[in-house]
Amino acid sequence: MKRLLILFSFLILITAACSVLTLQPANFSWPIESVLPVDDNGKVAEDRYSIEVNTVGLFFEEFQDSLSYKGKEVRMIRDNQGFYFLTSNNFKNIYVFKVDEGKLVQENKIFISEFGLQTPAFNQRDPFIELVDGTYKMNLTHKGIQGGSK
Repeated sequence: MKRLLILFSFLILITAACSVLTLQPANFSWPIESVLPVDDNGKVAEDRYSIEVNTVGLFFEEFQDSLSYKGKEVRMIRDNQGFYFLTSNNFKNIYVFKVDEGKLVQENKIFISEFGLQTPAFNQRDPFIELVDGTYKMNLTHKGIQGGSK
């Protein structure tokens, strides 16, 4: 009987150790965008959210120029699912990234305008990220544009 009790206790411990603790619901969104100046090494940092990212690859992807980040700003916001949306002046695209072990990995590249964004800004409009460029507005998710532009 004692062996059976020990075996049962062991099985309960093994089962408890194998389960995954899940805390839900969780909302990862930032209430407002961050406008981050790119430093001389191509990095942006936001102390409020404890994030630092090298943007050299982002600017190269957009402009095919390895020095195009100099003197620029990046606009960044995070949606409620934890995806990061990044863009900058004269970008034709919005880049969507997800977190993966110490790096941001591109999830999507959303084409916006052949002429490039002039004064882009992001707003949190749960469940969307609203992109505003002058009078032009649209709702975005990590999958792309939702609905029509305004």
